[in-house]
Amino acid sequence: MPTKQGPLTINDPLYGFVQVPRGLLTELIDHPWFQRLGRIRQLGMSAFVYPGAQHTRLAHSIGALHLMQQALRTLESKGTFLFETEREAVCAAILLHDLGHGPFSHVLEGTLLPVSHEAITLSMIEELNTQFDGRLTLTLKILKGETAKPFLHELISSQLDMDRMDYLVRDSFYTGVREGSIGAARIIGQLVVNDDRLAVSHKGLYSVENYLISRRAMYWQVYLHKTTVAAEEVLRSALRRARHLVARGHELFASPALHALLRATKAGDVEPALFASVDDSDVVCALKQWQHADDAILARLSAGFLNRNLFKVDVCEEEPTAEVTEAYRRHVQAALSISYEDTDYFVRPISVKKAMYNPREEGIRIVQTDGTVSDVSQLSRLVAGEAAAHPDSKFYLCHLRDIKH
Repeated sequence: MPTKQGPLTINDPLYGFVQVPRGLLTELIDHPWFQRLGRIRQLGMSAFVYPGAQHTRLAHSIGALHLMQQALRTLESKGTFLFETEREAVCAAILLHDLGHGPFSHVLEGTLLPVSHEAITLSMIEELNTQFDGRLTLTLKILKGETAKPFLHELISSQLDMDRMDYLVRDSFYTGVREGSIGAARIIGQLVVNDDRLAVSHKGLYSVENYLISRRAMYWQVYLHKTTVAAEEVLRSALRRARHLVARGHELFASPALHALLRATKAGDVEPALFASVDDSDVVCALKQWQHADDAILARLSAGFLNRNLFKVDVCEEEPTAEVTEAYRRHVQAALSISYEDTDYFVRPISVKKAMYNPREEGIRIVQTDGTVSDVSQLSRLVAGEAAAHPDSKFYLCHLRDIKH
């Protein structure tokens, strides 16, 4: 008689051996659309600053699955009842939650992708549900928040979900930024369900505070580091220029799927199967050809990205005036002998606002010793002070490095 296969074992550098039960989850991991995530960098451009930040969306998704398994075990040990179908469905949801990310993760949203990666993820899972004969129907309901147990959706998408917990631990590890380190196991161990909503025991209050502080540090030290922003803007400008040229009938080297993205103007222009064939390598391969393009603007931007000749970034406390931005654009126009309109590819003002915690969103609920439930901002002076203050704001002025002003 054939012996029953044991679980799939994956050795993760952060958590050790991750056990994935055979069946739907392993079938999803084996699917080409999931395997594509292994060819997309989790942190996009951060490797320009932190060379070790080479980890992928696939590794992150496996890690988030592991934390989800821990969270479900914790909740069930405290009396929360789950059907086997619910456990499998929520694990499938966290496994697939990043399926709609484009090349270099967030960089291309708004540039090549006319819709958010969350919307693309849902459309891809809907297509997968057809391929898997409806076995992802409950997964889709959980992702959309359409179940009678809201905490299942909150485990995937909230201010304290398994996605955020894994990427903070993982990104901190691979960048070497220790300020991002959080006690994920401690927080998960203090999770409870209260009125079908996710909450944290009062014993986990300080761990939640540390989590929020760490998340803030990672945003400013990693995700919004000025060199990361510079690399993102060079790539966005190159792709915007490529899109401009393609729209005007120029023939540019690109894979068929990347060509489709360059031509796309609305969500329905790119089918899930075509989108699922685009990854970081499509973009890099195109840039290697575009650096020799007849179009001087595309060639300069492509070579700049590949050779780390990035924009210079001025970080300002106040938004640069129109006069300052125009002065840079006039200098670029004269130096490169291009139209004023085209200087927009080389001078990019950006504003960013980030709050440590937003109590107006679905907040982090803390169950106190008497059983009452309060938002973390009501119990923590640290969080209350930050939440009451204005979000941190920074203004970046990206401009061509070798143009003097």
